[in-house]
Amino acid sequence: MRRLLISGTGSGCGKTTATCALLSALKARGFAPTAFKCGPDYIDPAFHREASGVPAYTLDPFFLDGAGLRGHLTHHTREFAVIEGAMGYYDGIAATDQASAYTVARETQTPVVLMVSAKGAANSLGAMIEGFSCYRRDSFIQGVIFNDANENRYLDLRRIAEHAGVRAYGFLPRRREWSVQSRNLGLLSPGEVHGWKETLAELGRQAERTLDIDGLIALAGTASDLRDNPMADDRERPTLRVAVARDEAFCFLYEENLELLASLGCEPVFFSPLRDKKLPESIQGLYLCGGYPELYTRTLTENAGLRESIRRAVAAGLPTVAEGGGFLFLHDCGVIRGKTYKTEKLQRFGYITLTAKRDNLLCKAGESIRAHEFHYWDTDTPGDGFTAQKAGRNITYSCVHATDTLYAGFPHLYFPARPAFAERFIERMKKNDPK
Repeated sequence: MRRLLISGTGSGCGKTTATCALLSALKARGFAPTAFKCGPDYIDPAFHREASGVPAYTLDPFFLDGAGLRGHLTHHTREFAVIEGAMGYYDGIAATDQASAYTVARETQTPVVLMVSAKGAANSLGAMIEGFSCYRRDSFIQGVIFNDANENRYLDLRRIAEHAGVRAYGFLPRRREWSVQSRNLGLLSPGEVHGWKETLAELGRQAERTLDIDGLIALAGTASDLRDNPMADDRERPTLRVAVARDEAFCFLYEENLELLASLGCEPVFFSPLRDKKLPESIQGLYLCGGYPELYTRTLTENAGLRESIRRAVAAGLPTVAEGGGFLFLHDCGVIRGKTYKTEKLQRFGYITLTAKRDNLLCKAGESIRAHEFHYWDTDTPGDGFTAQKAGRNITYSCVHATDTLYAGFPHLYFPARPAFAERFIERMKKNDPK
């Protein structure tokens, strides 16, 4: 299985642009690539899925151990995996390299190509490249791509890289139209970026002109075999239906969560809180994911029929998982009593471990799952069903409304981190099934 990890010296160095360019070039050459993103990110995988038209998933070393990462990678990759790092290559939990892109490369034995901006520097770039490649003895950094460069400078840049002991695999010039725009919690969706399909095609052509695609393909082919068995895909025949919110306002959802629910015999039935006037018929569960409901307040407020449908269903005991923006939306639906408000900075950003204080929809008292939390909006009623322990920090707090039929809170769950939570959700849905 060919595979590469595209990482960088920090955020904003061109990782996403290079990843999209490489995916486009590989598709043009007849490959069937799969994209992955390091870290707790469903925005970038959704972007790769929609913009590049390839399967895309998350590789998160906080949620999955080494065997889990390898199994996840082999299960979802057909022939060529392109993995995009997060932040800087060694940036992990609490100023360590724990759960960093480096962790992913090490656990999956994947060759790494480092993105380096050539803007405002020349020979000093050699010190940066050598520093990154030697910072860990097993860095897996075997190549570099220069961003913000041009053909006139590339011969010198290539010489600098080679002197630092790393091969250069080309360059990308800086163009404003190639930069993927973002908002406060992540990238804009392709539908919000005018002319993105044309931009992607141009990126693919640029990659053929100034990236060493043949060399990158050859480097990907040097990746060692992954000997862990791929994850099984013994899907049961769907017997349950879970209504899943999915539209512009509710778009923070791991594809892996849906796949795990499907493997347990549950069919996702998508609906739009922006457009549908009521919940789908004949459902045994409800999944309200996160997103940007605050950007669509007027439309959601005017959709009184859907809000009342949700309120009645949850009050009647429909098993419901609501995360982030979905949790905020339950306030508007009259399910959660409390005041929501916008804050000036990102709240409780990062990885956490949740431990249940009492039996609830997803687990028994004392059971734990790793999760992550990030939001600008807050509430005066965050819930007290779980205790959250901040990863790498001595910080704990209470959160989540948890009952026999409800999980509602800011923390986002990645079900493959603890499949028993998804299994318990399914078992509760079966009890709610009139059949």
